Amino acid sequence: MRLATWNVNSLTARLPRVVDWLAATRPDIVCLQETKVADEAFPHAELEVLGYTAATHGTGQWNGVAIVSCVGLSDVCRGFPGEPGFPHAEARALGASCGGLRVWSLYVPNGRTIDSPHFAYKLAWLAALRQVLAAEASATASLVVCGDFNVAPADEDVWDPDEFIGSTHVTPAERAAVAALLELGLVDVPARALKGDRPFTYWDYRAGNFHRGLGMRIDLVLLGSELAARLVDAYVDREARKGKAPSDHAPVVVDVDLATA
Repeated sequence: MRLATWNVNSLTARLPRVVDWLAATRPDIVCLQETKVADEAFPHAELEVLGYTAATHGTGQWNGVAIVSCVGLSDVCRGFPGEPGFPHAEARALGASCGGLRVWSLYVPNGRTIDSPHFAYKLAWLAALRQVLAAEASATASLVVCGDFNVAPADEDVWDPDEFIGSTHVTPAERAAVAALLELGLVDVPARALKGDRPFTYWDYRAGNFHRGLGMRIDLVLLGSELAARLVDAYVDREARKGKAPSDHAPVVVDVDLATA
């Protein structure tokens, strides 16, 4: 089974790239974030040509998540019980059952600055998510939680920790919130880099950060421990960050061997 997650930073703007990438990479399930497209405008037809169906949760201009699958889609949950809002719940979480797996596509709030109300919202959102995933982890050993977490779990997940002092994404509170998810029995999959030894998944558009290697690892794939034990390979598809008008994120691709179940 091939799983993937990708913050596409506008599916409308990136659709030709996404279609080409799906055709070349052929993931069974891909979680998309920051689609920025309303449910009624989602490009289902373009994906169906490739054999995919999609569950979507989007309102248009901002945020938006989707799960694209060629192994079935059922039991779709848009958002989750107790999900905080800012002030209203946003299109940031989508769950579905696909090919015997329970899959979540997440776009965690950015947090903006440490003194912003949005930072408190981010922490509250992650805490509420943990309650939901605790129930899901108890119900299935085949849990997959993918997405843009807007958290670099450790110092090695940013190009220079000193550059992030006083910033979001690296605070003890944010890292503790992600660690609390791992305490549910989830495993943060160690993807390999296709170039160099830093498996970053995000590079700011500004200042040539991508070409200078100034990135962050904030797009994560968390697997239930039984699934993680069947891991075959995992990599960051850095090539998808290249070329004309790319997303500022690269996909993470994970292969697991379900035949050993």
